[in-house]
Amino acid sequence: MTENQTYLLVISPHPDDCEFGVSGTVARLVKEGKQVVYVICTNGDKGTGDRTLTPEQLAVIREKEQLAAADLLGVKETFFLRYPDQGLEDGHQFRRDLVRVIRRYSPFAVATADPYRKYIWHRDHRITGLVTLDAVFPCARDHLAYPELLEEGLEPHKVKEIWFWGTEDPNYRLDITDTLETKFAALACHKSQVGSLSPELKDRMLNFARRNAQGEEFELAEAFHRIELRN
Repeated sequence: MTENQTYLLVISPHPDDCEFGVSGTVARLVKEGKQVVYVICTNGDKGTGDRTLTPEQLAVIREKEQLAAADLLGVKETFFLRYPDQGLEDGHQFRRDLVRVIRRYSPFAVATADPYRKYIWHRDHRITGLVTLDAVFPCARDHLAYPELLEEGLEPHKVKEIWFWGTEDPNYRLDITDTLETKFAALACHKSQVGSLSPELKDRMLNFARRNAQGEEFELAEAFHRIELRN
């Protein structure tokens, strides 16, 4: 990898999902000098119980919150696709959009929501994971997939690893012992979703991080299902 190459491309269904799923790891990678880029697939315009807000107002609020969280974490760039909340579909347009950003940033790894989580899982999470997987392999790799992207100067790219968060089958745990407080601070930027980030929520997340680290030499972890690609 070159010094300026993106190490991790995070593809998030909604604003705030990436903070819940991977922000402790993001903070650690940035501290190590690695570059991280966010892709936010939907505008989150339905994620509220506040009936005084219109979808348009909520979308603006959530984008600002996401930018604040990304800035706090040191994310290099945040790219918004702005699909409507609950409106993602497994189709060519969405897949091409993801292939475009994968080829643009040429990451070593891609992190996203696990599409294979059983039973209850937000459809945007499930679809984002599935379409991301297809975009990584084979579409971002093959020059004849979306050849119009070649005209944009976007050459094929082979991603080396995919990390699924929210997985029920973790096989990869990363130490966030020194970055959990940064994760909390990033989550607190999403006031429309978490309010003031209550002590109860912090305790639940702390206990979850402890469980994720069981069997490891470190105390707190984020857990993923990692796929290593040999394409």
